[in-house]
Amino acid sequence: MDRIAALNEILAQNPNDAFARYGLAMEYSNQGDVDRSLAEFSALLKVSPDYTAGYFMAAQTMARANRIEEAKTMLASGIESARRTGNLHAQSEMEAMLGELG
Repeated sequence: MDRIAALNEILAQNPNDAFARYGLAMEYSNQGDVDRSLAEFSALLKVSPDYTAGYFMAAQTMARANRIEEAKTMLASGIESARRTGNLHAQSEMEAMLGELG
C-alpha cells in the first residue's frame, strides 16, 4: 500500500489525526499536487490550530507554487501559533522566510 492510501485509511478511521493529516499534506506537496496539499493543510489547521509545522510547510508549498501573498499570510498565522505555543525555533524560521519573501 502506498503512503497516501495508508494515510487516507488512518484518516478514514480518525479524521482528526493531526500527524496523519500533516503526513498526507506533505505527500501531496512532495508530488507537486499543490491544491490537494493545501486542502489537507487547511483541514489540519482547522482542527489543530497549534500544529505549528503545518503553517510553515503550507507556506513553503505556496511559495514554491509562486503564491507569495498567500504564503506571507500563512506565515503570519504560523508566527502567531508559534508565539502561543512558545515554539521559538519555528517562530524564527517563519520570520526568516517571511523576510526572504519580502
